[in-house]
Amino acid sequence: MGEREIFRVRDMKQSIEDIRALLEGRSPDILVADRMVRAAYERFLEILSEASRHVPEAWKQEVAPDVPWRRIADLGNHLRHVYNRVDVAILWDIYAQQLDALEHAVDQILVRFAAEP
Repeated sequence: MGEREIFRVRDMKQSIEDIRALLEGRSPDILVADRMVRAAYERFLEILSEASRHVPEAWKQEVAPDVPWRRIADLGNHLRHVYNRVDVAILWDIYAQQLDALEHAVDQILVRFAAEP
């Protein structure tokens, strides 16, 4: 384990940064009003979700055992299979209430396991 897994953690970090750039300063209404913004946001979440599946469980549990890693991993499947019925309130909650903790966990994984965070 090592370089490939760190690459996935960096994918997670990039997706978080992309989400922030996309939604910062906006309201939840943007996810209803602008289909392209919503599609981009959901795609970033899918990448984040898929990348999380390739991060060793031991790393996640050592650094951030309270993060709902299973829910993050499952999110991508939910977005792919229930794509047109995903509740906007849930999507916004991920951004507004959960992204900070996830970003902190990702940063801690990089500090702990990457040669160059």
